[in-house]
Amino acid sequence: MNKINILLVEDNAGDIILTKEALEDRKMIGHLEIAKNGLIATEYLDNILLSNSQNLPDLILLDINLPKKNGHEVLIYIKSNENLKHIPVIMLTTSSSKKDIISSYKHYANCYITKPVNIHEFSNIIEKIEDFWMNVAQLPNHKHF
Repeated sequence: MNKINILLVEDNAGDIILTKEALEDRKMIGHLEIAKNGLIATEYLDNILLSNSQNLPDLILLDINLPKKNGHEVLIYIKSNENLKHIPVIMLTTSSSKKDIISSYKHYANCYITKPVNIHEFSNIIEKIEDFWMNVAQLPNHKHF
């Protein structure tokens, strides 16, 4: 199984630990970058683009309720940037608001998942993300962009 690079944009320390542990248990990550607010996430992506690096994330897990720039603003930034819009973005958030769901898809999120509160269920969600993005879907090769 190929490992992928993931950008996790999350400000909640508990959710960061849960996500990191679940991803490590599944052995799907080559590199996990964590941005604790939306501004850090966009600056991180800008820096990669400025350096002409091929180290863009293969997948982005994006929370909505973030400081500095919220998840919707980060999503709009990613999907409106010609060099980033090919990266799949999964909205992984506690919000089950219809408004947030509609806005996410309107701005081209690849999927929207409401985080379960149960640790076992959360781990199961990460397993399903891995199964789909690693075994079913084909991720784009950044060298072609």
